[in-house]
Amino acid sequence: MSQVAIEPVSLSLAEGDFAAALGASFARHGFAVVADHDLPAGLAEAMLADVKVLFALPAEAKAGYRIAGGAGQRGYTPFAVETARDGAHPDLKEFWHVGRSGNPWPAEVPGFRDHAQGLFAAMEALGGRLLAAIGAYLKLHPGRLEDAARQGNSVLRLLHYPRADFAGPAVRAAPHEDINAITLLLGAEEAGLEILGRDGDWLPINPRAGAVVVNIGDMLARLTNDILPSTTHRVVNPAADRRGIARYSMPFFLHFRSDFVIETLSECIGEGRPNLYPRPISAAQFLARRLEEIRLV
Repeated sequence: MSQVAIEPVSLSLAEGDFAAALGASFARHGFAVVADHDLPAGLAEAMLADVKVLFALPAEAKAGYRIAGGAGQRGYTPFAVETARDGAHPDLKEFWHVGRSGNPWPAEVPGFRDHAQGLFAAMEALGGRLLAAIGAYLKLHPGRLEDAARQGNSVLRLLHYPRADFAGPAVRAAPHEDINAITLLLGAEEAGLEILGRDGDWLPINPRAGAVVVNIGDMLARLTNDILPSTTHRVVNPAADRRGIARYSMPFFLHFRSDFVIETLSECIGEGRPNLYPRPISAAQFLARRLEEIRLV
């Protein structure tokens, strides 16, 4: 396994320097580690505390928050349901989705709603700053990417990978690429997240506490003609001395608005770089197709 680290990019850098460093990390890895951001640490800690209470509820209580026919896009999705595209086994995880509207709220966890809505708003704001930097890196007209994501179909996922002996072929999260534009992840300090390097080796991502791991999703990769790649990643089962410890994380999947048409940017097509995605598709159509592939529909 490769041990090459992804150098963190500080949001305290001047705008041009930050855009250059962030874009370079995405172009090389499809991932970046963002430090010195302004997400409220106390809010993230409060949300994590709520998440631990939530997933400790009895199975029947959690099941009451599963929305029939909702494709797992709001509320609770049980353990071992979501399956990576082309995967043979479901992932060893359960999760809760918070969206812009239409959310159920767990009555058993006071404060959950306020903390979740606050964290959603904070991560969406940070995501907008990152999209602006990506746009600057690609030399797009200012606001172009942020406008595409304004009032987008974004979701905050609250994830629990339970303690288990993990015997058998299933893993916490099988190799996959994210569907959306960009993903912002809190909670990657616990070992397990790995990305597939260009040399075919798996690279562990172990950021310092509080840093946000950000990756390009398939929608943005398609829009940029793979100049910014959507990199395959996974969450492997823990080492023997960590098997008794659950893993929690809080990714924010920033989506374009549903009616946005994902059509290769002209700035990303040129000599030696033909259009890899000549057929436009709306963000809603793309999402619907992928939700079927990961067995949430």
